[in-house]
Amino acid sequence: MKKTNAMRILDGLKIPYEVSEYEDDGEHELAKGAALRMAEKLGVKPEMVFKTIVMRTETKELCVFCQSAVNEINLKKARQSAGCKEINPVKPDELLALTGYIRGGCTPVGMKRKFRTFIDAQIMQNEKVCISGGQRGVQIKIAPADLIRAVDATVCDLVLE
Repeated sequence: MKKTNAMRILDGLKIPYEVSEYEDDGEHELAKGAALRMAEKLGVKPEMVFKTIVMRTETKELCVFCQSAVNEINLKKARQSAGCKEINPVKPDELLALTGYIRGGCTPVGMKRKFRTFIDAQIMQNEKVCISGGQRGVQIKIAPADLIRAVDATVCDLVLE
């Protein structure tokens, strides 16, 4: 398998990770159960699959949020974490130009530019988590502390209750 940019960055940081490939069905909408299908394909608990959400503030700053795919992001908590008044997800068709990744292959590791990154505190409840490997059909399994270090993330509460 060809290494993705995310893998090359982790290698450069000497961060251990495992790669899993899976059959990509092209369905990446979480509302349609993408996280549960992903966990099933990888043979992991659904709470271990972490999604990457790119959002834009009212000042046009892009921020990256990661949280377990079984949870919905709380926009109020995202605004508080980023210290902004407004925040909204970027449109899927904007992702590639802004981050270098497409929907279903977006990872917080190795975006085109360094964006402020926020990871939900529930990540620490897992020994390992799965994040996108930077392309559809590829997942990286990594220790939470290593992911936090790799993307210089702020750990905070993002879950909608």
